[in-house]
Amino acid sequence: MKNNLLCLIVLVYLKNTFAQNTGKCSMYGECMEGITGKLNCEYNGPPKPMNDTEGLEILRTYCPSLITSNQPLTCCDLNQLRSFKKNMGVPQQLLLRCPSCYYNFLYLFCYFTCDPYQADFVKVSLKSQIFPGPQIIMAVDYHVSEEYAYGMYNSCKDVQMPSTNAKALDIICGKPAADCSVKDWLNFMGSTSNGQTPFTINYHINNASTAAIRPMNYSTTPCDKKYGNMSACSCQDCQTTCAPLPPPPMLPKPCTIQGIDCWYFAMLISFTAFCVLFLISVIISFWRNRDKPTSADVKQSGENYDVCIMGKETKETNYVTFQGKTGGKGCKKLGFWIENTLEKNFHRWGKFCANNPVKIIFAGLVLGAILSVGILRFEVTTSPVKLWSAEKSRARQEKNYFDSHFGPFYRTQQVIITRPENTTGVIHELPGATAGLYQNYTSIFNKTFLHKVLDLQLSLQNIHVEFNGDNVTLQDICFQPLAPDNTECTIQSVLEYWQNDPVKLDKIKYDDFTGAFLEGDYLDHFSDCTRAPASVSDQHHLDLSCLGASGQPIFPWISLGGFTGVNYNESTALVITFVVNNHVDEAQNEKAKAWEKEFLNFMKNFSDPDMIIAYSAERSIEDEIQRESASDVWTILISYIVMFGYVSITLGRYGQCSRCLIFSKTSLGLCGVCIVLLSVSSSLGLFSYFGIAATLIIIEVVPFLVLAVGVDNLFILVQAFQREEGYPDEKLEDRLGRVLGEVGPSMLLSSCSESLAFFLGALTDMPAVRVFSLYSAMAVLLDFLFQITIFVALMTLDAKREESNRLDICCCVQLDKSKENRSSEGILFKIFKNFYSEALLSSIVRPIVIILFIGNLCFSAALIHKIEIGLDQKLSMPDDSYVLNYFGNLSEYLHVGAPVYFVVEDGLDYTTRVGQDVVCGGTGCPEDSVVGQISVAAKQAQYTYIAHPTSAWIDDYFDWLRPGGDPPCCRVYNGSGDFCAATVNNASCLTCPVHRTSNGRPVSQDFMEFLPLFLKDNPGIKCAKGGHAAYGSAVNLKNNEKSVGATYFMTYHSIMKENKDYISGLKEARKIADNMTTMLKIRTGGNQIKVFPYSVFYVFYEQYLTIVQDTVQNLCICVAAIFVVTFVLLGFDIISAFMVVLTITMIVIDILGFMSLWNISINAVSLVNLVMAVGISVEFCAHITRAFAISTHPDRVDRAKHAVAYMGSSVLSGITLTKLGGIIVLAFAKSQLFQVFYFRMYFAIVLYGATHGLIFLPVLLSYIGPPVNKAKLGIAQSTENLQTNGKTNHACSDLHVNIESKAFRKLENTHI
Repeated sequence: MKNNLLCLIVLVYLKNTFAQNTGKCSMYGECMEGITGKLNCEYNGPPKPMNDTEGLEILRTYCPSLITSNQPLTCCDLNQLRSFKKNMGVPQQLLLRCPSCYYNFLYLFCYFTCDPYQADFVKVSLKSQIFPGPQIIMAVDYHVSEEYAYGMYNSCKDVQMPSTNAKALDIICGKPAADCSVKDWLNFMGSTSNGQTPFTINYHINNASTAAIRPMNYSTTPCDKKYGNMSACSCQDCQTTCAPLPPPPMLPKPCTIQGIDCWYFAMLISFTAFCVLFLISVIISFWRNRDKPTSADVKQSGENYDVCIMGKETKETNYVTFQGKTGGKGCKKLGFWIENTLEKNFHRWGKFCANNPVKIIFAGLVLGAILSVGILRFEVTTSPVKLWSAEKSRARQEKNYFDSHFGPFYRTQQVIITRPENTTGVIHELPGATAGLYQNYTSIFNKTFLHKVLDLQLSLQNIHVEFNGDNVTLQDICFQPLAPDNTECTIQSVLEYWQNDPVKLDKIKYDDFTGAFLEGDYLDHFSDCTRAPASVSDQHHLDLSCLGASGQPIFPWISLGGFTGVNYNESTALVITFVVNNHVDEAQNEKAKAWEKEFLNFMKNFSDPDMIIAYSAERSIEDEIQRESASDVWTILISYIVMFGYVSITLGRYGQCSRCLIFSKTSLGLCGVCIVLLSVSSSLGLFSYFGIAATLIIIEVVPFLVLAVGVDNLFILVQAFQREEGYPDEKLEDRLGRVLGEVGPSMLLSSCSESLAFFLGALTDMPAVRVFSLYSAMAVLLDFLFQITIFVALMTLDAKREESNRLDICCCVQLDKSKENRSSEGILFKIFKNFYSEALLSSIVRPIVIILFIGNLCFSAALIHKIEIGLDQKLSMPDDSYVLNYFGNLSEYLHVGAPVYFVVEDGLDYTTRVGQDVVCGGTGCPEDSVVGQISVAAKQAQYTYIAHPTSAWIDDYFDWLRPGGDPPCCRVYNGSGDFCAATVNNASCLTCPVHRTSNGRPVSQDFMEFLPLFLKDNPGIKCAKGGHAAYGSAVNLKNNEKSVGATYFMTYHSIMKENKDYISGLKEARKIADNMTTMLKIRTGGNQIKVFPYSVFYVFYEQYLTIVQDTVQNLCICVAAIFVVTFVLLGFDIISAFMVVLTITMIVIDILGFMSLWNISINAVSLVNLVMAVGISVEFCAHITRAFAISTHPDRVDRAKHAVAYMGSSVLSGITLTKLGGIIVLAFAKSQLFQVFYFRMYFAIVLYGATHGLIFLPVLLSYIGPPVNKAKLGIAQSTENLQTNGKTNHACSDLHVNIESKAFRKLENTHI
C-alpha cells in the first residue's frame, strides 16, 4: 500500500513536470470571422505538434526560432498561420528594410500566436460563447517585458518609407512618429479600431513575474546589429548606426573693431589719413608759393599774352617759355603728332561733308536704311532661361540633361485658399477609445466650406477651351502618373484624400454593434491620411484610401499651409495644385497655355465672400511682364519726348526776339534725335541679320544710352560752331571743317572709349548682358559715324539757312538781313566762364571739394558689402498684379520648397553590389551612399535646405521583390512569365523566381528582368510598393530595357522666402552632389559618373553665385578699355587717362553706395545699368579732361578754368539736363522694376556723373593734372613768332596749328 502510494506521487510529479516542459496554450485555432479578422478559440491545454507541411514552411519563413524539431509543439494551427502570414504582408513592406526591426516586430506576434508557453504571458480577459461551440476570444492581456518592448521600439522608431519620405510608425502607430511612444504603438496595434486586429490585445509592459504570469522576454536584436546573416540596419533606418553629424558650419560673424563695422572703420581711417595728408600738402604748397606771382598778377603787369584756346584767339595769358627747349620728350612729340593728325583729318573730313551735304546725307540714310531693314528679322528673347543663363553654364547644361532624360519639370497652376479671420473653427470629438477627448481644427476644415472648395476644384477640372478647332480639357494636358491604367490627373489637394468625391467626404462610420458610437468621419480620415499619405486604407473603418484619384500620395506639407510642425489641424490655408505636362518643344505647350489662359479668366471672375483666394498659372509671370511692358510704353515714350523736346529747343541760341526763329535749332535738334534713333535701329537691324535675338532690356535701355552719348556730342559740336566767329573771308565750309577738327577728336575719344568698353563687356557669359553690350557698342559707334557725316551735312544746310535769314522749320520764309553778330557764347557759357569756373577753382573751394568727394567715396565704399544679391520676383510685376498677392501667400503659408532631384548620370552598373551600394539607403547600404547623404542633409535642413529624406526607387524595388505578403508584390503567370499584379486573384500566379545573393539581393540577371515590372506596377492595398506612380519617370531604361541609364532621387527643399535662401539652397545642393560624385569615383574605382542636383529655379539663380565676380570683371574690362583708348587718343598722356579712369571708378563706387542706401540689389538688370554707367561717365569726364590736356595755359588752375568754361556748359546742357527731364518721368511708371532699376539707378548715374565731371574732376586736374605738352607748346610758340604783328593767327585751331606754309611744315617736322 505504501509502495503504491509512492508510485502514485511519482507519476503525478512526472505528469506535472512533463506538462511544465511542454508548455500551455491560452488559445488555439480560429472559431469565426469577426469584423476585422478571424477570432481565435479559447484553449487551455498543452501545445500541439505542427506536422502540416504548409504550416511548417510558414513557421520556417516567419518564426524560425519556433522550429525545434520536425514536428514542433505550437499553440497555433494551419489556419492561424495562414492568417498570420496574410497579416504580416504590410509590416514586411514597411519594416523589412531594417531586418532587426522587422524580426523583432515579427516575433512579438510569433510568440503571441504560436509559442508553446503562450499561457505564461497571454491571458484571456474577455470571451464569448456561441452555442454550441467553443469559447470565442474577444480580448486578451499580453504581458511583455520592458526589455523586449523598448528593444523592439528602439529598433523600429527610425525606419523610413522611401516612397513617401515618412517613417513607418506614421502608419502603424496611429499618430505621427515623432509623438509615438512604445505604449502608443502597442496600444494602437492591439486596438480593433486600426482595422487589422481581429480582437483586442491589451499590452502590459512590465518585468514583474508571478506564479501565473511570466512576461514574454525573448531577446531582441538592436538595429545596429546583424540579424542572422542579414546586415545591420542602415543609417537611414537606425540612428545608432550613423556617424556623428558634422557640426553645422559656423555662421560668419560680422567683422567689427571696437563695435564698429570693419568696412566703416577702414574707410573712416582711410578718410582721416587722406584728409591729414591732403591738408598738410595744401598748406606746404601754399607756403612755398606764397611769394610767386599768380597768373592774375602777370596779367596786371601789362604783358601781352596770346593763346589759342579752342580755336579762338584771346589776349589773356601767354605761353610758358622753356629756356633752351622748344619741344618735349619723344612720347609727348608722338602724342602731339597723333592729336595733330586727328585734327587735320577731321578738318578735311568736315570740309568735305560741308561741301557735299546732300550726297553725304543721302549716303548716310541709305546705309542706315540698309542696316535697319534687318529689323524685319528682329526677334525678342523673352525666355528667362535664355536671358539669364549662359548656354554653356552648369545649370543650363544640367537642365538640358534632365529635360532630355526625364522630361522638363511640370507646368503648375496653383490656388491658395484661406478664410476671413472672423470665421470660427471646428471642435472634433475623437472616436473610439479616445471618446471624450476633443481636438480643435481651424475654420478651413468646416465641412460646408470644404464642399465649397471641392465645387471650385471640380469647376476648374472641368474647364475646357477651343484651340485650333480642338476642345482642350485638363485631361488632355495633365500629368497622369498611372497612365494608361489610370487616366486621372495629378492634383495636389487635401480633397484628394476623398478622391474628389462629395459622397466620400460626407461618409460617417458608426460601430457595428449598437450603431450609436461614432468610429470615424471626414476629420478622422484626414488625420489618418496626413500621418500616412501612401496608405491605401484608413484606420477608422471608413474603407477609404488616402491616395489621390490619380494613384499618387497627397503630401500634407504640399497641400496645406499655415501650420506649425506636423500640426496639420492648425492649417489656415488650402493649396490646390494642378500638375500639367511640360515639353521641350514650346509648340507642344500651346494647348496647355490656352487652357491656362481660360483657367486665369475663370479665377479672375470667381468670387466667394467666404474665401480669400490667391492664384497663379505657369504663364502668369510672362503674361504680367508683357502687360507691364505695354502699360509702361507711354511712360517711356513721354520720357523720350521730354528729352527730344529739350534737345530740339536748347540747341538754338536766342538774342533779339525778332531773330529767335532764325537762330533756333529746332529742326536741327529733331534731326539730331532722329540720327540717334537711326543708329539704334541700324544696330538692331545689323545684329538681326546675324540672328542675334534682342531683349526687352535693349529696347528700353539702349536708346537712353545712345541718346546720352549722342546728344552730348551734338551740343559740343553745335555750341562750338555757335561760339566760333570765323575769320575774314573764311568760307562756311572751311569754318565747319575747322570746328569739326577742333571737337572731332573729343567726340572720337568718348565714342570709341564707350564702344570698345561695351564690345569687351560682351565677353561676359551672361546672355542678357552680352547681347546688351553688343547692341550698345554698335549703336554708339554708328551714332558717332552718323554724327560726323549726316549731322555735319545737316549743320551746313542749317548754317546756310541762318546766313540767308530764313526761319527755322519754315525755311521758305526769309527775313531782312541784319548786322547782328552771329557768333554767340550763350548765357550758360558765360556763367561757366565768368562765374562758375572762378568760384569752383578758387583757393578756398578746391580743398573743400576734394575732401567732400573723397568723404563720399569712402562712405559709399563702406556700404558696398551691404548690397543684397538677387532680384525679388515681386519687382517684376505691376503694382496691381494678382501675382503679387500670390507671391505674398506663398511666403506666408507654404511649408515646403521646390522639388530637388539628385541625378545620377548614365553609366553606373546597378546590377552589381558596388553599383547598388553607392545609391541605396536600406539594409547593407553604406552611410555615404547617395540616399544616405541626402538623409544626413535632411537632418540639418536649417542650413542644407533639404527638407526630407529622398524617395529611393532601388530600396523600394528590393522590398517589392521580397517573397512575403499575401500575395507577394512580384508575381508572374506560370508558363508565360508575364507580370501578375497583386490585385489579380489567379491560382496560376506564382512568386517571381528571384535568385538571390548571400545578402538577399537579386543576382544581376534577375535585377534587370524584374525591374521593368516594378516600374509598371501600380501601388494598391495588396502591394503598396509598386513603383509606377512614384518612380515611373525616375529610372531610364535603355537597350530594350536590359540596362539602367540615368536615374534620379527626389526630395524637397525647405521653404525659401528670400533670394539668399534660394542662393544658399543651390550652393548646398551642389556641395552635397559634389560629395556624392567624389564617393562614386572612389567606390567604383575611378568611374567618372557625376551626380548633380536639379531644381526648377537653379537655372535662374546660378547667376547670383558669380554675380559679384561678373560685376567686378565687367566693370574692370570696361574701365581698362577706356584707359587704353583715352591714353592713345590723348596723345599717350597717361596722367590724363588715369584721371578719367579714376573719376569713372569713383562714380561707379558712389553709385554702388547709392544702391545700398536705396535698396537696389545686384542682379543682371543692375549689372547692365552699371556697365551703361561706365559708358555714360565717359561723357562727363573725357571732354573736360581733353580740353585740359591740350591747353597751353601757364598753370593747372587756369587750364582747368578754361576746360570747365569751354566744355562744362556743353556737358551740363547736353547730357545732364537732357537726362534729368526723362528720368523724372520714369518715377511715375507703374512697374516697380522701372522705378527701382531705371528711375533710381539712372538718377544716380546722372547725379554722380554730373557732379564728378563738373565739380570734382576740374578740381582734381587743377591739383595733379598732366603738365603742358612741351612739343605742343613749342609748336605754338614758334607759330606765334612767325606771324606778323597785328595779323590774326589763322592757323590756330583747337590749341594746335594747321601749318599751311612750307616754313611752318619744316618747323613742324623738326619737332616730330
